[in-house]
Amino acid sequence: MSDRAPRNRTLSCTPEEIDELSKTILRVEDAVDLQDICSQLIGGDFFKIASHLPDQFIDLLILDPPYNLTKDFNGTRFQKLDKNQYTAWFQKVIELLLPKMKLNATAYVCADWLTSTSIFPVLEEHFFVRNRITWEREKGRGAKRNWKNNIEDIWFCTNSEDYHFDVDVVKLKRKVLAPYRVKGEPKDWAVEHDGNYRLTHPSNIWTDLTIPFWSMPENTPHPTQKPEKLLAKLILASSRENDFIFDPFIGSGTSAVVAEKLGRKWCGIDINSEYLCWARKRISKIDLDPSIQGYSDGVFWERNSSPRPQKAPIVGAQTNISQPTLFE
Repeated sequence: MSDRAPRNRTLSCTPEEIDELSKTILRVEDAVDLQDICSQLIGGDFFKIASHLPDQFIDLLILDPPYNLTKDFNGTRFQKLDKNQYTAWFQKVIELLLPKMKLNATAYVCADWLTSTSIFPVLEEHFFVRNRITWEREKGRGAKRNWKNNIEDIWFCTNSEDYHFDVDVVKLKRKVLAPYRVKGEPKDWAVEHDGNYRLTHPSNIWTDLTIPFWSMPENTPHPTQKPEKLLAKLILASSRENDFIFDPFIGSGTSAVVAEKLGRKWCGIDINSEYLCWARKRISKIDLDPSIQGYSDGVFWERNSSPRPQKAPIVGAQTNISQPTLFE
């Protein structure tokens, strides 16, 4: 820790913290009720735990499974499978999750471009596939014999035709460079003290996200950590306050952290105990800093924009959450 750069804010746990935080990790070996798992991080193998979870408790499923890549997750290694084998593996995941979802539940399923080809047939079989979000994951140094891969997919799926989606809480605030007026009045934009701005409807191409890095307080050593801003968009759009968010491959806990900040109930599972300790430590810091980077004044801001800092953060699905002056 002492040889870190002065601005390195990456969260990790000392051995002593891991010993203490491990005591807060829930172990599930028998059937549990909803109240037993609310706000809980569950340690273990999802495939062994799923049958013990209550039926029809999930309002919003955040599914970010290992992609079909060979990758080491802090000692737990996922080995790339034949495409058909991965599809069969993913089919088992979905079959275990379906009974746990409410009839009007929504699922967001993460994948890279190649893994998407394996999971889409399964999603199409079991859900109403509404859209594919493609987001810019600008990180890494590129490839010598291929185009650099800097995108990932999120499949937007619903369990039925009856589902919740609130577009007004996920609008993107953009600066207007060429303001258009009708009879001298602004058309679909407003004048603010630091410029002209427009609230735009979100599309399925997201270029406003920053992958957590060493100077951001949300950063952890997890190799595939998603930005809090990304999870905030999904949770705000497709859940209401007090809805139940479930993440069966929760990793370093981003979905739980954001759900807690936005007033949702939540539960997550991961096989790696150290990841869950990072998650619990992140959750414990929310009272000190309930902000979500890139989300302020009830709207999402473009990447590299600097909204005004707010003095009194209020946590809630449709409230203003304070931000530092420089975001991303």
